[in-house]
Amino acid sequence: MDLRHARTFVAVAELGTVSRAAERLRIAQPALSRQIADLEGELGIRLFDRVGRRLMLTGAGEQLLGDCRALLGAAGAIGERARALQHGDAGLLRVASSPQIIEGALSAFLIRYAEAYPKVRVTLTEVMGWAATAAKLESGESYLGQNLMGAVPPDDARFACQPLEAIELLAAFNPSLGLEAGGVIEIGRLAPHPLLLLDTDYVFRRNFDGACRLAGLRPNIAYESRTPHTLLAMAESGHGVAIVPSVLRTDRYRLHVAALAYRGEPLRERTAIYWDRRRPLPRYAEAFCDMLGAYMREVFPISRPTVL
Repeated sequence: MDLRHARTFVAVAELGTVSRAAERLRIAQPALSRQIADLEGELGIRLFDRVGRRLMLTGAGEQLLGDCRALLGAAGAIGERARALQHGDAGLLRVASSPQIIEGALSAFLIRYAEAYPKVRVTLTEVMGWAATAAKLESGESYLGQNLMGAVPPDDARFACQPLEAIELLAAFNPSLGLEAGGVIEIGRLAPHPLLLLDTDYVFRRNFDGACRLAGLRPNIAYESRTPHTLLAMAESGHGVAIVPSVLRTDRYRLHVAALAYRGEPLRERTAIYWDRRRPLPRYAEAFCDMLGAYMREVFPISRPTVL
């Protein structure tokens, strides 16, 4: 199969129209349409159905989309391997990460990394969840991807990783709430208080729910959000106790902060940085992982319990 045809097929499948795919690939629309027709002729199957102005994958096209993505990823890995052998201190490094890690760690760390590797251009892509991170790594859109280790299936052998620091769950609340804790709050003490929680797409929320079940606590949920800083703003105004990860900066708010624990054990989740095993990391990417690990050991947790 011609790699150009595979690249065209994936672009049309992702964007849904010939015009948008042609714009992404920077080729004329008639040429792109011919490539799709040639590919369908080569394979002997119809890949798309036209629905209005959009092209929708047929059942056969759906089956082949993953194979074509893997083919393009493998081809990209060969080119990257050659470039990695030529250069070790200059290049492009694309990193996918959660917005919380970008805010709490990467925004400052990139200054330190740039001083050590001034010829490396780092670009960040914001992702939420392991599925999005894995897709970026497998397609080659990102070379490195940060994620919580607890969110990654243990039998997923496609990726290698370097463990990083743990992120703790914190309770943040207005001092007027009277929930003084001496730095640590047992989860059972939250029972009478309205809680401000991340929604259930977050691993930290699912971990919190699991700890509540173990403690026999039915949480009094006052508000849920996909935006952690919204929870902190609500807590500052006295609407309840915000349950947030320690990678967030809480010092911008007039809040007391305590670590959450169950039977004396802090609620925390280890994070890691991942990469596709098929792609050898250039020296500057290996250094990025090592330097990020050292930096996080220095500065984590970003938010610490309030000292009264």
